[in-house]
Amino acid sequence: MADRLTGNRILILETREEAQFSRLLAEQGADVLQCPMFTIQDAPDPGPIEAWIRRFIARPCDDLVLMTGEGLRRLMTVVRRIGVEADFISALGKARKFTRGPKPGRALRELGLEPQVTTEKPTSEGVAELLARYDLKGHRLGLQLYPDKDHAALIGAITAGSAEVDPVLPYVYDAKAADTNILTAIDEMIAGKVDAIALTSSGQPRRLFDVAKAHGVEDRLRQGLARTPIASVGPVVTEELAVHGLAPSIIPAGEAYFMKPLISAMAVALSGKPPRTATN
Repeated sequence: MADRLTGNRILILETREEAQFSRLLAEQGADVLQCPMFTIQDAPDPGPIEAWIRRFIARPCDDLVLMTGEGLRRLMTVVRRIGVEADFISALGKARKFTRGPKPGRALRELGLEPQVTTEKPTSEGVAELLARYDLKGHRLGLQLYPDKDHAALIGAITAGSAEVDPVLPYVYDAKAADTNILTAIDEMIAGKVDAIALTSSGQPRRLFDVAKAHGVEDRLRQGLARTPIASVGPVVTEELAVHGLAPSIIPAGEAYFMKPLISAMAVALSGKPPRTATN
């Protein structure tokens, strides 16, 4: 059946949304091979985050840009620990809230709030393009950052509009802890035990190659990818693959750059394959 993945083993490199993606794939009958790319940890020094929260309460920002749902949830963990939840949510309600894609919006709704504006492109560049349409002169803008990304261009674009930026980074990545997972995934692809690898963020192929180079197995990674269909959720991932001389063989139809359309595209692409057995 073209809408099923029964008998197919799908490698996923998710972290924040790993459980959801795995569940959606399993519902379509897939055997999911999970490879966490990194672990997420609270920022080692909570002081700057607590200070940012207290500033936001004392003088709510005119605008707030939420880059990730994880970031808001981590902020709320600190907010609750220091006992200012009601005051912080009240301050959030006063700010105009911009979200980078749908995930921060879901985190806001958990607090009974809604974003006022959501980016069409869920990237830092998309956020910068969106904010450029608004007059931010004289505004105080809170900016929730995420790790593994140089945000200098985004901050520069905001300050170019004469806004005052107050950034906060509420969590960090521990990448080294996941190196073994990635090396194992490469071995599984080499052995022909993966029917497709699903990529949902540009950081995933970049991280694959960083780890492979660090451990001297880049050739093995390329061999594994050469025999494994690559599924890309959208153009940002596809552009990163091109940097490494690769192109996806599976992409969602139209401009539906989300998990479910990606899963549907994999189901269609893999529908003609014979079911995987214990020996193949």
